[in-house]
Amino acid sequence: MADEPQKEEQKAPEGKPAEGMAQNAAPGGSDSLKEKIAATEKQRDEYLAGWQRAKADFINYKREEMARLQEMAQYGSEDLIKDLVTVLDNFDLGLRALEKKGPVEKGIYLIRSQIEDILKKRGLAKITIKPGDPFDPAVAEAMTEVASEQSPGTVVEEIEPGYKLHDKVLRAARVIVSKGT
Repeated sequence: MADEPQKEEQKAPEGKPAEGMAQNAAPGGSDSLKEKIAATEKQRDEYLAGWQRAKADFINYKREEMARLQEMAQYGSEDLIKDLVTVLDNFDLGLRALEKKGPVEKGIYLIRSQIEDILKKRGLAKITIKPGDPFDPAVAEAMTEVASEQSPGTVVEEIEPGYKLHDKVLRAARVIVSKGT
């Protein structure tokens, strides 16, 4: 036995079968091995695709959650601002009543201006509507139609101002619309 040369075992480099190894394998073994490799590769591809879908879903979830949180931060105080707009309107009504009786102290106007400035800092903007502007139902509410010399469908008078909070209409302006002559 010592005289017999020892056969060197053939080792395949990683990922490649050694030459002659397939020849030494059992006749049906290579097909079975190929099937196992194909099944394993298919399973690997399924896992990879699932992981990629899960990662994409998570990225989309994060993006949607950030948008939702940003919207909450932007519009979270909407109810409070709505209530303050009503107070601001009542303040204006009070000022008009005082002006009819005589001169009004400047301090009253300053208080109103401060309230308005605070609301502007929070994203409130007055919707500008002037007589003669075309009626836009997205930002105005028609309270009544009257016959006037203005063309039909235009604003005759603004009854109550409208407001936007950032880009959302908080309260539509209340207007009188012309139905023509």
